[in-house]
Amino acid sequence: MSEFVVVIPSRYASTRLPGKPLREINGKTMLEHVHERAMESGARDVVIATDDERIAEAAEAFGGRVCMTGNQHRSGTERIAEVCDLMDWSDDGIVVNLQGDEPAMPPALIDQCAGLLQQSSADIATLASPLTSQDDFENPNFVKVILDDEGRAIYFSRAAIPYTRVDIQKVVARSAALHHHGIYAYRCGVLRQLVAADPSDLEVCEQLEQLRALSLGMTIRVAIPSERPGIGVDTEDDLAAVAEQLPH
Repeated sequence: MSEFVVVIPSRYASTRLPGKPLREINGKTMLEHVHERAMESGARDVVIATDDERIAEAAEAFGGRVCMTGNQHRSGTERIAEVCDLMDWSDDGIVVNLQGDEPAMPPALIDQCAGLLQQSSADIATLASPLTSQDDFENPNFVKVILDDEGRAIYFSRAAIPYTRVDIQKVVARSAALHHHGIYAYRCGVLRQLVAADPSDLEVCEQLEQLRALSLGMTIRVAIPSERPGIGVDTEDDLAAVAEQLPH
């Protein structure tokens, strides 16, 4: 596998779980758990990107490499693009965006995502799993993606896509969609193009920044994870659930 780096964008503010990166899980901050997962992958380097001194201090305390960024960023993608520039990484360099609220992300999936991009001509690579229930299919918090026959994303939506006019076809519709996981691999040049463009109408409508890439004509390669992804943390209940998954 060619070289890649992992960047963990981390911000202190969170509507549902204030101070989320520094919340403790089994004796360590969530950020430290995420960093450990990244370090267990095949990445040549792991960088924590933040604009908050509290996060920087916590990261440095456990030996994390920190890149301080501006506080103007609207998304993790914008923050990572600034890291690419601050680190002077080449346009061909591959970066995996590992969200700071994914403390149980298997390291193998970080490698899988990077490898998927390396082995294709796509602009971006990501992972998505089969949906397991009709409730999940209809839940707007579960982002769905539908693919073409070559495994490229056609569209991402919070809505239940594809729509079916006949109830008996609901299972068929659900099987055509996948549950998208928020891990991405990009080349730095693609990141620079993304942040230079204005948000697209579709992106604003769905509040899904990957739709900007599709609106720009970029290709997003999607694969099913080689193992089950861990729980992402957005609520107190998620925090309790992920504590059961991680070592005590």
